[in-house]
Amino acid sequence: MSSESVPSLDDALAGEAVLGVYRQMFAALARDSGAVVDDPVLVDVAETLLAAFADAGEDGLSREQMRYVCRRYPAEVFENRLRVLRGLGAVREVFPKPNQLRYRASFTSVVGLMFVRRMMLDGGQSEMHRLLALERLNVADPRMTAAQARAGAEGLARAFRLWSVELVTLTNGTIEELRAQAPKLWGAEDILAGAERLHGAILSRWPELDRACTELRAALYAYGDASRRAAARLSDSAGLTRNLTLLPPETWRTFARTASRDELAAVLDGFVFDAPAPWHEPAAVVAAVADAPRAVPARPAPPRAALPDGGLADRADAGSAEADRLRDVAERVLRGRDRAPVEALLDGDWAAARRLLADLSAAHLRPELPYRLVWSDGLAARPDAAPAWLSSGVFERVDA
Repeated sequence: MSSESVPSLDDALAGEAVLGVYRQMFAALARDSGAVVDDPVLVDVAETLLAAFADAGEDGLSREQMRYVCRRYPAEVFENRLRVLRGLGAVREVFPKPNQLRYRASFTSVVGLMFVRRMMLDGGQSEMHRLLALERLNVADPRMTAAQARAGAEGLARAFRLWSVELVTLTNGTIEELRAQAPKLWGAEDILAGAERLHGAILSRWPELDRACTELRAALYAYGDASRRAAARLSDSAGLTRNLTLLPPETWRTFARTASRDELAAVLDGFVFDAPAPWHEPAAVVAAVADAPRAVPARPAPPRAALPDGGLADRADAGSAEADRLRDVAERVLRGRDRAPVEALLDGDWAAARRLLADLSAAHLRPELPYRLVWSDGLAARPDAAPAWLSSGVFERVDA
């Protein structure tokens, strides 16, 4: 092995310094030394500790004070997070000596957690705006070299290419995932305009960087096309209302395929449907159809004689007997009173109560009888009684 391929001690120290910064930045997101947290509570513990260190000042915090600040979390969770934060350098001793009792927090860890929180809000949009603004300031700085400008252009081109690939994948995927990642489409035109201005500034100051600027311009065009396609599909999924809060049909189909029986039944909670029709035997249906009356064609009436026909004028009134019967039924119901509640008359056998209600309704409809039925607007449900539904009403005697 040649001497040039063997890393020197300075190279090892530089690499370890870089790794140390990365460990401190993402210590709040580490479950242990080699895995990312899978429980949001672990991140909350780290954020609570870092906030307490910021309030404590230069004296730092002791282990007892850290445990008091995180008292709402279980002891084993607190001990695990403290062990991980100490191992990754986010929490260190105030003085590196044995039996150290006070600790301080790393500024890098706080900044890394703030960066992660911003990334959660809009998927990196705000960070891209900040990065473009910082690069424009660097290009305007007279101390910036062509090598630094090349590195910045190559980094931006790489970021925009990865961003366009992600947007193309979202456009060709499910509409639910595209809606969830919709913040990545916000402000695309402003980002493109800022990146194009930066591209022009680099090329005008360092013309020899035309190849790097060409790669950046191609990446910008790819990002613009991908963002417009994704926005067009997102707009089409909203329908004519252009309301992105309405669920698309794909969401309903996915829910119907993946939901359990209890989840599907919970959708209809609070809805009331009519009771299903009772089951009829096929023989009963055939008999009912056979006994049903059939339509008879209309037959012309016979010619009437020119002589006058007294008809039933000489006969006794055919409806007087029915009126007398209804009057007897009404008087038995009233029993000398002027009114009687209908619900008290319908208790008992429903078949007899149904006939009585029919007679009272007939008495109400006979204009020559001094009786009437008055119903209220209420409706009472009685599942265990007959009838199951009952309206309050009064059968009363009226003046002739």
